[in-house]
Amino acid sequence: MNMGTALVRTAFLVDAVYADAVRDFDLTVQQAQLLCVLIPRPYGMFELAKTLGLAKSSISGLVDRSVKRGLVRREADPGDGRAFRVALTDKGARLAEEFHAETTRRVAELPLALDAEDREVLKGLLTRLVADNRVPAVFTDDSCPSAGRDAS
Repeated sequence: MNMGTALVRTAFLVDAVYADAVRDFDLTVQQAQLLCVLIPRPYGMFELAKTLGLAKSSISGLVDRSVKRGLVRREADPGDGRAFRVALTDKGARLAEEFHAETTRRVAELPLALDAEDREVLKGLLTRLVADNRVPAVFTDDSCPSAGRDAS
């Protein structure tokens, strides 16, 4: 199998696990991505759209639907009185952290057929590939807990 084929098939494999987790948590793929992006901190709309690769109209609809579900809230942007940021509610933070933990666990099971040394090599190579291609930090190992977020 050539490199391109191997990477595309790996993407399909990870996407299938991710899609199963999304269904289990009653989220859409984009809602799950939004929640995971917001785990560390609130984001402005432009920054969210750029990180998630969505058009302005798409991010607005996604945020609106997530607000209606009580997962996120809009808050004033301290750096720009005309703008707002999107932040997780307590409900959204709990769901994001549960989803993140479960999805990470499921994906981490994929290479278990490899021995420990091969898994470490794979992890190192994937880490470099992600860093070299500046992949947005949607899933991180050091995701922040929800402590200190306002209830909504």
